[in-house]
Amino acid sequence: MNPILNQNLFLVKEHVGMFKAANNYDIYNPETNQIIMNCRENNLGFFTKVFRFTDYKRMTPFDVEITTASGEKLLTVRRGVAVFRSTVEVLDEKDRLVGTFKQKFFSFGGKFEILDKNERPCATLQGKWTGWDFKFSHENRQLAQVSKKWAGMGKELFTSADNYVLQIEEHVAADSPLRQLILGAVMCIDMVLKE
Repeated sequence: MNPILNQNLFLVKEHVGMFKAANNYDIYNPETNQIIMNCRENNLGFFTKVFRFTDYKRMTPFDVEITTASGEKLLTVRRGVAVFRSTVEVLDEKDRLVGTFKQKFFSFGGKFEILDKNERPCATLQGKWTGWDFKFSHENRQLAQVSKKWAGMGKELFTSADNYVLQIEEHVAADSPLRQLILGAVMCIDMVLKE
């Protein structure tokens, strides 16, 4: 696993665009304000692009690649067409399965079970219905938190761009695949729950 994932604090900024179908983000080190990772959805099919501008946007498939700023592949997050609930796969830099997220039925605000590559539960992602606040936990212990930071009143009113802060708790081991799953989940919260 790339050492860039050992950090505990990440700032995620969505690319601003009024008529964009792809989900693209830059991930910054908040202390240096430098881009350390890119998240790109490069291979959108024609029909997926069309459906991204309809009420069926949350059902469309996605295939997002997370790379270092220099282009070194870190993760792939993908999902097929979602009708009733989502199952999202996270793959490492060599396209090996790290784990999956499975959306819970009838959860308010969105709830995902995060499973390791052997389908064992390793965390839950739970969000508040009324706000942009998500927590990762396992066995009543918080692992990470994602919250939305406003970029200023004017910018947020006229764009659909979202900024997120991901904070991973110190007790999550630096070499734990859970870090890959948490980062992958953050990249798809907007596509699965909030669109």
